[in-house]
Amino acid sequence: MTDILLVPGKVTMAAWRAIYRGGVPHLDPASAPIIAESAASVARILARGAPVYGINTGFGKLASVKIESGDLARLQRNIVLSHAAGTGAPSPVAVIRLMMALKLASLAQGASGVRPETIALIEAYLAKGLTPVVPAQGSVGASGDLAPLAHMAATMIGVGEIFSGNRRLSAEVALGEVGLSPLVLGPKEGLALLNGTQFSCANALAGLFDADTLFQSALVTGALSTEAARGTDAPFDPRIHALRRHPGQIAVGEALRRLMAGSAIRASHREDDPRVQDPYCLRCQPQVMGAALDVLRQAASTLLIEANGVSDNPLIFPETDEALSGGNFHAEPVAFAADMIALAVCEIGSIAERRVAMLVDPALSGLPAFLTPKPGLNSGFMILQVTAAALVSENKQRAYPASVDSIPTSANQEDHVSMAAHASRRLLDMVANASAVIGIELLAAAQGCDFAVGLKSSEVLEAVRACLRAEVPMLQDDRHMYPDMEAANGLVRSGRVIAACGLELPGISA
Repeated sequence: MTDILLVPGKVTMAAWRAIYRGGVPHLDPASAPIIAESAASVARILARGAPVYGINTGFGKLASVKIESGDLARLQRNIVLSHAAGTGAPSPVAVIRLMMALKLASLAQGASGVRPETIALIEAYLAKGLTPVVPAQGSVGASGDLAPLAHMAATMIGVGEIFSGNRRLSAEVALGEVGLSPLVLGPKEGLALLNGTQFSCANALAGLFDADTLFQSALVTGALSTEAARGTDAPFDPRIHALRRHPGQIAVGEALRRLMAGSAIRASHREDDPRVQDPYCLRCQPQVMGAALDVLRQAASTLLIEANGVSDNPLIFPETDEALSGGNFHAEPVAFAADMIALAVCEIGSIAERRVAMLVDPALSGLPAFLTPKPGLNSGFMILQVTAAALVSENKQRAYPASVDSIPTSANQEDHVSMAAHASRRLLDMVANASAVIGIELLAAAQGCDFAVGLKSSEVLEAVRACLRAEVPMLQDDRHMYPDMEAANGLVRSGRVIAACGLELPGISA
């Protein structure tokens, strides 16, 4: 596994992506003095005896209740246990590892008052492959992702469960197996571990990274569908997009031109083609996919800022020994970003499904009905298009913005929340749906090109077809279609479609 150096506040998007893909993060040793000074500041603040939220008071609506010095350790343990109240299926391991790395980078900026040994335990989890079992549901995205982060923190004090490899163990057993011991939390530490947007942000980043792969794969299959339908590349002319000026549109138009460059299929109908204009699903790819790219890039910018920020409360300022209460835990930026990603994913799948519907319709594509050489006796791709339509419809239902929905909590003390966790958690499922649609398009577009007997597409698109045909032969007579769909979907999800074309395609980091 790749080792990733975390420099708090300066971690790149490539590094976050690498952690999500299995890289092991290690904290920059230069952050050690800052961490130690922040913990020392909490001790100095406590020594003054004044009530300070989260250090020697109750939480939320109970902030006015002063806690005596003898109960401070119990206070921090209690907040972890009481807040570990999530529900639902466990979150994906890759997402929780990313969440822990985000928390590690946040705490190491010295604004949370957490001791070095507490931060070291999170780092040890990541290094030794320990992942807390974190139920996916229970956060409203304000006052931090309290329940999910509490389930992480609970394992650090020996409560709850941990995934260790393929095993699900009690926290005490899992820690003991790798030579670690549970913590006794110090003042402020329970709250610092719970407060923050790291669960929402990790889910949003995971959705973004998978959406980036989806987007680039859809560029390839969109170009292949254009070839299968004997569409024109005229709408991809750079002069058209330069006049509108949207960066994403310009980038997509250029990518589609490169994908189709040198195609004998395109050359075969360049002259005397009676069709004046292609359907929107072909002709407007730069406009639709370009807009999706711009949205994904804007979301990436927001999430990178969030990932490198501190979303704790209160915040510790050691230079003046102040603990300032604010609202950095409110995940509205993450909610907006996740909603934007959801809209883009929905539209990527939607326009792809329209291309599939066009290809199976002989009145629109000029190809055999449902892309089978013997329609009637065979149904061909008939139900694959129905499946694509079902997935797109499901994504439309999921794309409703979560950020506009708020519900008061904590006896109206926390009266406006972001729902960022809801916004972010749906993204991986939405991308999975859209990826299956793109997999279906890959099958349909390759089948459509197979009818162009004696003609080849561009060199790069032929490489993509060869990649598919190595696993899925052309459909001659009806067969069990599920294995074909799974194989094509695997090529999309793994990024092999992108790799096969051999081109650098626009994405969130370009």
